[in-house]
Amino acid sequence: MDISVVVPLYNEEESLSELSAWIDRVMKLHEFTYELILVDDGSNDTSWQVIEALARKYPAIYGIRFRRNYGKSAALQVGFQRAEGEVVITMDADLQDSPDEIPGLYHMIKGEGYDLVSGWKQKRYDPLSKTIPTKLFNWATRIMTGIHLHDFNCGLKAYRKAVVKSIEVYGEMHRYIPVMAKWAGFKRIGEKVVSHRKRQYGKTKFGMERFLNGFLDLISISFVTRFGRKPMHLFGLLGTLLFFAGFLIALYLAYTKFFMMEYRMTERPLFYFGLLAMVLGTQLFLAGFLGEMISRNAADRNHYLIDKTTS
Repeated sequence: MDISVVVPLYNEEESLSELSAWIDRVMKLHEFTYELILVDDGSNDTSWQVIEALARKYPAIYGIRFRRNYGKSAALQVGFQRAEGEVVITMDADLQDSPDEIPGLYHMIKGEGYDLVSGWKQKRYDPLSKTIPTKLFNWATRIMTGIHLHDFNCGLKAYRKAVVKSIEVYGEMHRYIPVMAKWAGFKRIGEKVVSHRKRQYGKTKFGMERFLNGFLDLISISFVTRFGRKPMHLFGLLGTLLFFAGFLIALYLAYTKFFMMEYRMTERPLFYFGLLAMVLGTQLFLAGFLGEMISRNAADRNHYLIDKTTS
């Protein structure tokens, strides 16, 4: 199979028929063999009924419905697990991403040897309340990750099959798939200017909560990328510095006690600061790393309850 198109969606009943027909038209025009995986992230409109009808009309469509809303990352992860195409394309379901971009993205993966190609919506039709936070977010991500993409959050991306089978997307980490791909050893990451269309149906799911969560996830993925395999490079350094500072305080207090005949060590607030620094320094060797590893290796981290699938 040439291409798997993975489309996560939530309450997009109005756009699904047009999107499916458009994708099918592009695939037939370029003679691609393909599958279209529609992942309904617990919609509370008639999106699933539309998907069932489309699956009967188009044999290439495979629908997955979550029992509840898990988020875009969960939908992508399940779609990636199901995908069988040599190239995996992701796009949003709101018709703001154009399926006409699929052949160009496919060529960059198969013809030019890229592992991952991210779309860049150079000209956007979103409101300022979305474009300004997006520019700030992309700037911060470039600085912290060293990956020079203009639009990390663009839903239109293409991947070599090996990439999506080598990474896990959880929490809200879908924004940082290029970072995870680079971390997994896929170094050829490029971008392509893609067209962006105004939303025709429904309303945007973007809000201040997603913006803030994005920056928290950026800190998390930066930590995991840099220190996940070598945690003592962070915790060991911080713990050593704190413990050493506490030890110096203890030496100073001992010197003043025995050579300057000052008050008892325990009567000085500095004693307790030094003791606290040594205790925290010791704990830093274990607490943060164990908490992160427990979270990342939890047995149910990527366990999602699927309500229905199309046959």
